[in-house]
Amino acid sequence: MSRPARAIEEPRRRRGLFSWFFTVVGIVVALSLVVGGFYVWRLWSTASDIERTNTLLPAGDADRPAADAAVAGSFNYVLMGSDSRGDGDRGRSDVLMLAHVPPTRDKVYIVSFPRDMWVEIPGRGQAKINAAYAYGGEELATRTLESLVGVRMDHAAKIDFEGFTGLTTELGGVTVTNKHASNVGEYRWPKGKVTIQGEEALTYVRQRHGLPNGDLDRAERQRAVVKAILVKMLTLDVLANPVKFNEVMGQFGKHFTVDEGLTNQMIFSTATSMKVRGGDDIVILQAPISGFGTSGDGQSIDIVNEGQLDEMAHAVRTGKMADYAAKYQDQPLAGGR
Repeated sequence: MSRPARAIEEPRRRRGLFSWFFTVVGIVVALSLVVGGFYVWRLWSTASDIERTNTLLPAGDADRPAADAAVAGSFNYVLMGSDSRGDGDRGRSDVLMLAHVPPTRDKVYIVSFPRDMWVEIPGRGQAKINAAYAYGGEELATRTLESLVGVRMDHAAKIDFEGFTGLTTELGGVTVTNKHASNVGEYRWPKGKVTIQGEEALTYVRQRHGLPNGDLDRAERQRAVVKAILVKMLTLDVLANPVKFNEVMGQFGKHFTVDEGLTNQMIFSTATSMKVRGGDDIVILQAPISGFGTSGDGQSIDIVNEGQLDEMAHAVRTGKMADYAAKYQDQPLAGGR
């Protein structure tokens, strides 16, 4: 009679093992759902905290590129940063960039427009591009950018100085390759890799005096820091650390302003459609400059390379920025290849 007893006991032991296994799996799944739920909540909360306004994009369709001027499936954002320090001061657009994503969604092309570019500002005539912000705020800055590339901006985002410094601080600093040794006040940056954050990062991206190409070197630094921020946010140090992730997302929510059309649903829809996997998929470029000059009223200006700008604008409209970037990514900041 002993055999039947053992035969009965074995299935019980197996059921115990199976029960233990599925209990552990259930706990892991539950924890994953809790953690995943936290990330979803944090992202949604951040998106909800972002200030929205109707002043970033031009109102109506008058004198704007057609809504279908760009190839279907691509999208274009204008990114702005103002040098205003508050107290009612509008300031000028210290940072003006185009973020272009092709229909494949596997790349982000960030093109900066140096603030001394001498361009046609709609309704105002020729001036430095950053004057558009002073003349007509974000709306005119966006309209000026649209007129240069012949594409309507789908959305717009603006960050203030406090947000910029706070973001680099929450990330624990960002590392960039510094092409030219320089210093400003107490800060000194040797040639090579430097890690910056907070007020130092802000000082670094604002410096122009003491750099060989002045405004163009400043714009290059801005592009490098923007990319470094994006790359740092994609690292496991941030994504796998709920506390760090929460702190960084909090900075986004407090200091970014976007257009009213960039709803939470739009942000999530865009984010889930992206196929960017790392820093190599974020390509930074400068709007083409042929050299330097002086305006009729004595201002030092950056002269636009009109032919290459037309080529870039065509690449944005047709989703061919990969070809444009391959051709021009390594050219000097000013002049030909």
